[in-house]
Order: sequence, then C-alpha cells, then structure tokens
Amino acid sequence: MRILVTGANGFVGKNLIAELRSKGYEDLYLYDLDTDPRLLDSYTKDCEFVFHLAGVNRPKDQEEFMQGNFGFTDTLLASLKRNNNTCPVLITSSIQAEMDNPYGRSKKAGEDLLFGYAEETGSVVYVFRLPNVFGKWCRPNYNSAVATFCYNIARDLPITVNDPEVVMSLVYIDDVVQAFIAALKGDVTKENEFCKVCTVHTVKLGRIVELLKAFRDSRTSLSVPDMSDGFEKVLYSTYLSYLPDNQFSYPLKMNTDNRGSFTEILRTKERGQFSVNISKPGITKGNHWHHTKCEKFLVVSGKALIQFRKIGTQEVNDYHVSGEMLEVVDIPPGYTHNIINEGKGDLVTFMWANEPYNPDRPDTIFEKV
Repeated sequence: MRILVTGANGFVGKNLIAELRSKGYEDLYLYDLDTDPRLLDSYTKDCEFVFHLAGVNRPKDQEEFMQGNFGFTDTLLASLKRNNNTCPVLITSSIQAEMDNPYGRSKKAGEDLLFGYAEETGSVVYVFRLPNVFGKWCRPNYNSAVATFCYNIARDLPITVNDPEVVMSLVYIDDVVQAFIAALKGDVTKENEFCKVCTVHTVKLGRIVELLKAFRDSRTSLSVPDMSDGFEKVLYSTYLSYLPDNQFSYPLKMNTDNRGSFTEILRTKERGQFSVNISKPGITKGNHWHHTKCEKFLVVSGKALIQFRKIGTQEVNDYHVSGEMLEVVDIPPGYTHNIINEGKGDLVTFMWANEPYNPDRPDTIFEKV
C-alpha cells in the first residue's frame, strides 16, 4: 500500500513511520515543511491512504494557526481532488477543537473541511480528536508538559508546576499509532463522528511530577515502577527515552569482603528483591535460615554445591548446580542452607528474595547446615 504521511518529521509522524516500516509498509511518501511542494501533486496522485498529521501548535503569530491547520489541509484535499483520488484520509485533530480560541478554531475548521470533502467526494475520512499525546521523541520545552518534565527531571533541571491539582487527559504514542494503523484496514472506534484512541489516562499534574522524580531517584533507591499500573508503566518508558546519552548506566553499591561480593540490583514492594552474589573459589556463604523469607538461587557462572537441612533434623540434602545447565533452586523457609563454590573461578549467582531486606526485621537466623 502506498501511504502519504504529512508532518512526517513531527513527534507522531516519526513514531508512525517507524511502526509502519516495522510492519512491512515500505511505499511511504513523506511530506514535511522542508519537502519540495511540487512533490505533493505526485504524492496525492499515487497514494492509497493519507495520514494527515501536519499542523501548527506553537506559531510566532496566531494567524499561523489557521494557515497551518486549515490552509494546508485545504491544499492537500484540493490536490487529491485534482487527481481524482478518493483514497481514505486520516487527520489528527485535538480536543481543543471544542474550545473558542485561535488554536481550537483552526482545528475545528480543518475538521469541517475534511467532513465536507467526504460528502463531496465520497472518500472515507477518519478524524481523531486527540488529547495530549506523550511518549518517546516528543520535543521538550515546546508544547508538551510531559516531555518537558521528563527532559528536565532526567537532567536535574528545574520545572514549573503552577497547579499540581490540574487534571490532564493523556494518550500514549504507541496506542495512538496502533489506532492509526488499524484505520488502514477500516478498523476504528468512533464516538459520534470522531475516531478515538480507546486508552486515555486521566492524571493530576502533581502525580506525574511525583512519579517522574521517583523514576529519577530509583537509581539509588533501587525501586522499580508498578508495572501493573498502565500509566506508570508507559510513563517510565517515556522517562527513560529522555535520559542523556551519556547517562544510560549507573553504579551499584557492591558489598565486598575477602569472600567475594553481594550486590542488590532491584527491590520492589510487590515482587521482592533481586541481587547478584559473587563467591571466590572454596568459599561457603549462608549457613542461615528464615521463618518467612523465601529465595530462589540461579547459578549463571561457575559450579556450586547448595546444601539444605531442615531445622530440628540431621539429614542434609545436596544440590550440585552450574552455569552450564541453568536451573533454579528454591530456598524454602525453615531450612538452614548454604552455597559453596566448588569451581576454580568465581561463582556468580543471581538471587531473588520474596521481600526486600529489612534491617529491623532481618528474618535471618544463623545455624550451620
């Protein structure tokens, strides 16, 4: 399918084009401000679907709202008519089209123009009235609060929040793109005459800032977001996309001694604690048991003997494991246990515990296996 995308270099355009290409759509006609205007005629003659994403939202002069959001739409539709091309046209509008301001009036004018075009030509049109869109590749310090906050907080730059109680309606860029691609096959969700993205997040501005600061601080707290919360999950992905290129990595606190090291990687309230343990050859670690805490050990490099003895008994159970054959060993409560490096090099073990370590309630009783 030959697809024309206007506003190709914009936030939505870049994400849409990347996904179209990943799905095998290669015949893309990309049109933006720096495109030779003479190409529009050939594009509109040949295309089989139009994504009209071009628009103006931060002009130097308010008259540019109407020129960009109505004027170019008129130019595009006129070119399609000259070429007798009645292919489907999808346009991005805004919930601001309901507002009596220069931007809203210009978006409403563009909508009306497209609906009139549909009546005149019989072309199928899809008008998406979008709330605020957020996600990767959105320009910060421009017209997106989320993009600006992500960019600034990731760099410890100041942000301005006039009213943290303001409620924002947001749609995530991936949800927008999926809705647009579904429209290629005529699969849209409508509310009256307008198409919509089904997943809309309604969040207070103060909550967004609170989450973003927690994401920044998670490198020291080792916490991770609540991935069961749909908004928190996609906001975290968005935040990471704004990290400076030279700050993708961060150090961890390694607790080291002559036996090796123990390093906590992540901790969560809901899913416990994740750590990595390194033991030198011949070293034994552990020889303790827990009332409630349970663990999982996974040796990823080296050879180990993991031993268990149920408290109050004498029988010892041995498990020989190695990084050559990955297997998880459960550590049940009520069993004293240890792990011995049987190899000639370092033993590297990935460890999970069902709860983060709490020094006030360690739930660790030392007793040899």
